[in-house]
Amino acid sequence: MVASFDTHLFWEALTSDPYWKGALLALGLATVSLATAVVIGFLLALGRGSRLRTVRGLVFFYNWLFRATPTLLQLIFVWYALPQVWPVFAGNWFTPFEAAFVTLSLNEAAYMSEIIRAGLLSVDPGQELAGRALGMTRRQILRRVIVPQAIRIVIPPTGNEFITLLKLTSLASVISLHELLTASQELAAVGFRYPESYLAALVYYLGIVSVLMVLQDRLERRYTWSSARRRRVAAPAVPVVAHDAR
Repeated sequence: MVASFDTHLFWEALTSDPYWKGALLALGLATVSLATAVVIGFLLALGRGSRLRTVRGLVFFYNWLFRATPTLLQLIFVWYALPQVWPVFAGNWFTPFEAAFVTLSLNEAAYMSEIIRAGLLSVDPGQELAGRALGMTRRQILRRVIVPQAIRIVIPPTGNEFITLLKLTSLASVISLHELLTASQELAAVGFRYPESYLAALVYYLGIVSVLMVLQDRLERRYTWSSARRRRVAAPAVPVVAHDAR
């Protein structure tokens, strides 16, 4: 006999502490992991364009390693195998959250490096030459000219990566991190009420991702509008400079 859907149990799960705390934990884990991945990915993107073959080779190996192996396998390796390989990770400080953070940060950095590198390469090389002609150093050109323009290109795929990373936090349930999926699994195991338990988790994910998509859209519009406005403001300056030169 098929059991009917228990609406009371569904709403009880939806408003319970384990669910919203698990959702906040997943969101926090995704946020800190992406922030760390952006920093590491930026360094990897710069290393990919290095003149040293050794540096380029190390960056290629890093990206190949983390993009060619399953994230779940990486997570299991970091939590179970890494403490045996490197005793410093065998301490009590190394919790499931730290293991998930290390894994997701390193994994996401491999993807962010390619996104950031594409953004940097999208900037016209002539602007770097113009910066050098003005006496700017490589670091100044990167910080004042290239990076601000690359951000507009990087934002859309970065937003998509954040949404993907949020969903990947559910993998941490295999190492007993008490995030959203773990909360739903525990509730389902108590009374074997799977539809109500997992549907509540699904609603949480839908709600969080929907908010993130709206924020991403607004951020994209802001940078696109700012870029277009700068071009409109700068446009009249061209004939004025040429007139003064003549």
